[in-house]
Amino acid sequence: MNAYQQQLTEKTDYLNNLFQDLDFPTIGVFESPEKHYRMRAEFRVWHEGDEIFYAMFERGQKASGASLLRCDQFDAAHDSINALMPRLIEAVSPVPLLKNRWYAVEFLATLSGEMLVTMIYHKKLDEQWEAAARALQSSLGIRIIGRSRGQKLVLAQDFVTETLNVGGKAFRYRQIEGSFTQPNAKVCEKMLAWACSAAEGLGGDLLELYCGNGNFTLPLATQFDKVLATEVSKTSVNAALWNIEANQSHNVKIARLSAEEFTEAYMQNRSFRRLQEQGIALADYRFSTIFVDPPRAGVDDETLKLVAQFDNVIYISCNPETLRANLDKLTETHEITRAALFDQFPFTRHIESGVLLKRKGA
Repeated sequence: MNAYQQQLTEKTDYLNNLFQDLDFPTIGVFESPEKHYRMRAEFRVWHEGDEIFYAMFERGQKASGASLLRCDQFDAAHDSINALMPRLIEAVSPVPLLKNRWYAVEFLATLSGEMLVTMIYHKKLDEQWEAAARALQSSLGIRIIGRSRGQKLVLAQDFVTETLNVGGKAFRYRQIEGSFTQPNAKVCEKMLAWACSAAEGLGGDLLELYCGNGNFTLPLATQFDKVLATEVSKTSVNAALWNIEANQSHNVKIARLSAEEFTEAYMQNRSFRRLQEQGIALADYRFSTIFVDPPRAGVDDETLKLVAQFDNVIYISCNPETLRANLDKLTETHEITRAALFDQFPFTRHIESGVLLKRKGA
């Protein structure tokens, strides 16, 4: 058993132990590529004399020469990032306007081939920098954003357009710099396919909380009559609206509400002008299923009461501990019929998992 399979076995054993006193199905395990799986990578730019290079630092240590790890290549990063890394250093090194006080860099790659690079500086970026950066952008065939304190200079656009394939269909996603996206695109495709498989045959309408840019929303919309998805971030909502239009997912509407706010609206404890302005009437929906992909804190207690009202619950979790806490409540009314482990973050302790719950006796 190689190192990757060993760590994957340890993660599977951890989940089995965590859920051992629940009536838990066999966990489906979805592997990651062992290398070149991350579509995002961030590095410090380290200056030693006239030389610059990418650097990381020992976990828990201050950024200093003593804890410095030089990163000319980065095995976890996608091939396109590794290919660009030396080219970027080579192109910047002889240009003082670009090199001087260049502090950090962020790469955002896609399976579709687009690349966005954010160059972060400890200096004010002026017109001369912008002209040099535009020449760099053109020569390398990438999109560049320049950042410094109080500045964000977008030279072309502040997003990339990703294409993910699910069930033989291609879905296009606008991914905006600085916004959350799943970093492991190949495992993300497996997660989307699993969610669609879990939703197959459930029918009716879908409610989704924490929808982000519509990552799960668009493929899941193929399984339901109508979808109402909620998200509080304006940036993510705007990206989701673009994605809905680009993929012609005309049975989807987005409500700009937090999960807590939507719970208040659904329970008729509070009305929201935003719903009226967006032409959303909850009475128009016949929800059979709720889909949740909450932050690490899990689903809050009031929202969990809402979740428990649905016959079918598809739950994607980035924190097994809070998933376990939520399942202790949900299994009072529901049974777990499917479970999965998605290895989004190989060689780390982080675990992404998924469960399908159905109301008991339904």
